Parts: sequence; structure tokens; C-alpha cells
Amino acid sequence: MNVREKTVVSIDYTLKDDSGTVLDSSENREPLSFLYGSGSIIPGLEKALHGRTAGDALSVTVEPDEGYGEYNEDLVFAVGKDRFQDPSIIEVGSQVQAQTADGAVQVLTIKGIGDDDVTLDANHPLAGQTLHFDVAVADVREATAEEVDHGHAHSGADEH
Repeated sequence: MNVREKTVVSIDYTLKDDSGTVLDSSENREPLSFLYGSGSIIPGLEKALHGRTAGDALSVTVEPDEGYGEYNEDLVFAVGKDRFQDPSIIEVGSQVQAQTADGAVQVLTIKGIGDDDVTLDANHPLAGQTLHFDVAVADVREATAEEVDHGHAHSGADEH
């Protein structure tokens, strides 16, 4: 079966940056399963998988505009240390969660610490980076009606 809309795709992958450093991998874990076309993986990787079948292996380079977007300096801002419940645990590079005005949760990276404020970065940690994937398609199956309705793959769904 070919990867297309309304299929659940399972992949093994290794993600590297331009210097060849491994950023993420499914090695020693279950394959990553997702509903094709649901927007649950970055567009550049999803497009490269279209039409593939179980057993296919490919290398994919994804530019920022098809990955996590370009780095946006406007998403870096400072807030008062008093906004943190326990300012003593603030560390550069750690991530914190904040609630947006519409109630969604946003992950922010601490970029700097001043005497009275903390500089936060709302960019995705991989924004602005070219990504290099080595991918093996482990499985492709029809999505269940429930998966299509919910917009994501379910673990334990009946296999083909």
C-alpha cells in the first residue's frame, strides 16, 4: 500500500543537523506512527513520504520553510523574574511552559537571565535549521474511521 491521505504511516528515522549531529532518532524505540495529511509531522518530510511503501528507505533534506520555519527575532522577549513561581530554578537553555491568551500552552526556551528579568524565546528549538532525515518506512495501512475522525493515529489500532 502506498502512503497517501487517510493512511497511517510508521517510520523509523534519524534526524541530523547540517554538521551531522544526531538531533533525534527512533532507534531503540517503536517506529513513529502518524496519520498522513493530518499535519502531525513537518510538511517537508510528509511530502517526501507521499507514494512510498513499506520497506522504502530514503534520505530527505528539509529546509526551514518546510520544517519548523525561519528563526524569528520578534519571538524573543523579556519578562520579569517575578512571573516565575520559583526564580531560583531558572537556567539558560531550559524550557518552560506558558499559557497564551487563547488558553493554549506554549513552550518557551530561556535564552538569558538578568538581575530582574528573563529573556524567553518562543521559536521552535529547530527553527531556522536545515534538517536531514534518514527514514525507513516500516508500515503503511488504511486509517480507521475513528483515526480519520480524530485526526491522528491510534496505538493498538487493528493492523491490516
